[in-house]
Amino acid sequence: MAWLYLLIAGLLEIVWATALKFSDGFSRLLPTVVALTTAWASFWFLSLAIRKIPIGTAYAVWVGIGAVGVAVVGMVWFRESRDFWRLLFIGLIVAGVVGLKLVSRDEGL
Repeated sequence: MAWLYLLIAGLLEIVWATALKFSDGFSRLLPTVVALTTAWASFWFLSLAIRKIPIGTAYAVWVGIGAVGVAVVGMVWFRESRDFWRLLFIGLIVAGVVGLKLVSRDEGL
């Protein structure tokens, strides 16, 4: 269950970061509420995950899921760059997250 909690936390990080962009500096109510609510939920699921997963691994995976997810959202919704180097380094983040999961000796997904 810990890895499922961590996955949920990472996905919620994508939601809150995207909502933060739409909040326009917390000047728009609905995106602000979504950002704050999902940020809280993301931290809560992360706190559940770190009961079983080492904090260093959990935090790196959480940030990795969020970083890659937000980068993809940026490329799809905000037409951000999709150049080779950006995609390469995003791929390296994915490889790192997968590698951390593979070498983890904690409970499985």
